[in-house]
Amino acid sequence: MQAWRDALVSDPTYAAARAAYRAGLERQPQARANLLPYVSAEAGGEYRDVRSTSGFRRDTSGTRGTWDLVLTQPLFDWGSYKAYEQSKLVVADVEVQLQQALQDLLLRVSDAYFNVLSFEDQLAATVAEKSAIAEQVESAQRNFELGNATITDTYEAQSRYDLIVAQELQLQNLLEVQRDRLTQIVGSPPGSLARLPSGTALPAPQPARLEAWSSQAQSSSLEVIRAELQTRIAQRDIEIARSGFYPIVALRASSGSATDSRLSNPGSGRPIDNTIGVVVSMPFYTGGAVSSRVTESVQLEQRARFNAETSRRQALQLARQYYTGVTTGLLRVRALEAGERSSRSAVEANRLGYEVGVRINLDVLNAEQQLYATQRDLAQVRYNTLIDGLRLKATSGILAEADLDAINRLLRFGPPATEKPDDTRRSGMTGLAPAKAAGTSARSNRGAGGPLGPAVAPAAGTMGGGTMGGGTMNGGTMNGSGLVAPLVPADGTRQTPPAGSPSAPAERSRNTPSSTSAPSVAPYRAPNVAPGAGPNAAPYVAPAGTQVPDSAPPDFLNQRGR
Repeated sequence: MQAWRDALVSDPTYAAARAAYRAGLERQPQARANLLPYVSAEAGGEYRDVRSTSGFRRDTSGTRGTWDLVLTQPLFDWGSYKAYEQSKLVVADVEVQLQQALQDLLLRVSDAYFNVLSFEDQLAATVAEKSAIAEQVESAQRNFELGNATITDTYEAQSRYDLIVAQELQLQNLLEVQRDRLTQIVGSPPGSLARLPSGTALPAPQPARLEAWSSQAQSSSLEVIRAELQTRIAQRDIEIARSGFYPIVALRASSGSATDSRLSNPGSGRPIDNTIGVVVSMPFYTGGAVSSRVTESVQLEQRARFNAETSRRQALQLARQYYTGVTTGLLRVRALEAGERSSRSAVEANRLGYEVGVRINLDVLNAEQQLYATQRDLAQVRYNTLIDGLRLKATSGILAEADLDAINRLLRFGPPATEKPDDTRRSGMTGLAPAKAAGTSARSNRGAGGPLGPAVAPAAGTMGGGTMGGGTMNGGTMNGSGLVAPLVPADGTRQTPPAGSPSAPAERSRNTPSSTSAPSVAPYRAPNVAPGAGPNAAPYVAPAGTQVPDSAPPDFLNQRGR
């Protein structure tokens, strides 16, 4: 609430509204003054020269001084009376304007404050995403240097990193803009701001009925109230204009004297003239000015009526907009929170899949991008929902400082709540594709040989050097229970099947690096089978409790189509 208290004191827009309010209050005493007595004093001096019409001869001449004290009390002035009645409506209008300025300040402070928090959360999510992509860049680079991945993985990760850096710079700029906007309102740079903790339940509109809010907005919106006041003020203008056809009756009393006045009895001083009477002023012809003013006032009253109807319709539309904004925002918050949890699980699964060779680098990057995009959307939606709730109350004419205090009680000081997904990579395998058997050629984690793709085209009925269904896949065997260790000779060097065997490779389908040339032919032997065992000997089965790879076969068909 400190930002709100600072804004009440420092915001120039609200200060101007308060000055306008104090000025508007003076309209009523000004109008009342026209119905009260008016007293004036007059004094003057003049030179008098009296001549005859016969020969233009001078009769008398000399100086003359006068003074008068005059009191005028209106007895009937229809225009002044209606202007006084109108001034009461004008005062009510400026009071509504001040209340509007207060609500506008509430909304501006809240909007600027929550925009700062929203961009801070978005920036925190972007920084976390940049950190995750940087790890993926290092992983892809190490895999390429070890020959376990293609250079494409490095390029993809680096391009994502460059883009996220550009996005981070943009968010930093937008955050500074929002901080400057808040500074403009509160008068000083904001320090550490209390923020909305993750998982906080946001308040729902009460009552939870759209019809109630719509009716409230149409009858109590400050814009609607002002429009109705403007209509009534315009009606008074019509009556004031028509008063030009009516007489004005006033009581007039005066007292005065002149230096050249003489009494009938010399030597008794100068006379003082005292008069009192009623003065009636009746206009007969004004050149059409009064009729023109009446016509103008009638049309302005029609305009005020149409503006009032526009305000009611707009209040109804805004109430519906903000009510659905709050209710939809609450649903979106819950959906995005669930999406954040699912995206975090997807990132962890894709990282693990990348390590065991069933996912590619691009899958991990896409999963991370989806996670942090969800976090940014969630941060924005949470604060937008709070703002829409305040705007709904403002549209209904009931927004007060207590509503801002209720939201303030939900805030806590602390860093942005942005979490990175748990690191599921095991020690010694950080960012690396699965290690190959000693002496094997470099192969990518896509299940293909060489940095650019498969070294040889698979034979008919085979996939990646093995057979689908009971045979081998990627140099290993596939049975009903899971993927068994790849077949290698007892000396540890990789060999190809004998010529003519079902899994023998066909001719090369493309050029490959020399490091992927086919080695010499040797019979296959399972690594865990005794050296003298026959070819049909059962493979080694891991004891209970030993970690083995997932039994689900990798989707190499989809991998090849990427």
